[in-house]
Amino acid sequence: MIVGEQLRAFREQKNLSQGDIEKRTGLLRSYLSRVECGHTVPSIETLEKWARALEVPLYQLFYSGEGLPEPPKPAKASSSLWGSEGKDARLLNQFRRMLSNTQESDRQLLLHMARKLARAKVA
Repeated sequence: MIVGEQLRAFREQKNLSQGDIEKRTGLLRSYLSRVECGHTVPSIETLEKWARALEVPLYQLFYSGEGLPEPPKPAKASSSLWGSEGKDARLLNQFRRMLSNTQESDRQLLLHMARKLARAKVA
């Protein structure tokens, strides 16, 4: 689906001319024509103006189905991240609980030591 075709279809469905959209959005009629013909790709801000002028939610300019689209599902945590599952996750949780009971100066000292150990291992 091309956005320009969808915009034209909504405009015609509501019996509006390009002049009507021009008045409602402040966009030039020649620009509206270029978008509807697929010669120009509008920005999101322009699409928001257009959606307000057509009195439709912005998502409908991209969605051709009936009713509301399904909301996107949250991305699952990558299993390649250390501490995201299994023994590593339990160890990380233990560190979190123990560190929450220490003073800031002690946490800084532990962090400094961990950096030193990590550098020594790389070298």
